[in-house]
Amino acid sequence: RDDDDINDVASMAGVNLNEESARIMATSSDLVGTQIQSCKDEPFLAAIPLHKRILETARKLGITDVPAEVVTFISHATQNRLRTVIEKVTVITQHRMESYKDDEWYEQATDVRSQLKFFEQLERLEKQRKDEQEREILLKAAKSRSRQEDPEQARLKQKAKEMQQQELAQMRQRDANLTALAAIGPRKKRKLDAPGLLTVGGEGVGGCGGSQAGLGTASPRQYPRQKITRVNLRDFIFYMEQEREMSRSLLLYRALLK
Repeated sequence: RDDDDINDVASMAGVNLNEESARIMATSSDLVGTQIQSCKDEPFLAAIPLHKRILETARKLGITDVPAEVVTFISHATQNRLRTVIEKVTVITQHRMESYKDDEWYEQATDVRSQLKFFEQLERLEKQRKDEQEREILLKAAKSRSRQEDPEQARLKQKAKEMQQQELAQMRQRDANLTALAAIGPRKKRKLDAPGLLTVGGEGVGGCGGSQAGLGTASPRQYPRQKITRVNLRDFIFYMEQEREMSRSLLLYRALLK
């Protein structure tokens, strides 16, 4: 009954559904059952060198003829495999570069950098203490006025004299640097750093004398920096260790030896 109603409406409008269906099938008959691609199917690898390489391997197995479809298929398989490897290694690199300092679900248990700084400070204090002890020994040797001096005592006096001369030279150099800085005066601020500078339409505008205004140099446009993921050999070794077909491969052992 519904079909009859539709046919009645179409007939009232003067449209014959059978004729319209036949006309549509006649005009688009060349498109029925065909596949349309938006771009040409180009191989990922060079066809001629790849074909030669496949023929060399096939002859060892007793195969003399390899059609072009096989070469195209292997080229696409190589492209797909390479894309998969790059995606997995990129995920590994992103996990390595991820920082958990600002994550509320993680708390810091150890800080190796602070521990290294602490040990460096201990070594610096120990070296400073030894230097002070050596300095006191040298000063005592320089102040001693014994008439009979052994070679060791003379060596200590000479070393104390050289130390005093070196300290005096350092003090003079420090005083000269302070005098030069005082003569140069304070560092002048650039125009872009001066107070009262406004940015209008990418150009600097600064006030001078309240009524005069000068146009400064245009500030360079800031472009957002693209984040670059750098994959190193360590990430690729980790990927090969996780893959079943590469975990015992010769390539992994060669990478571990580098």
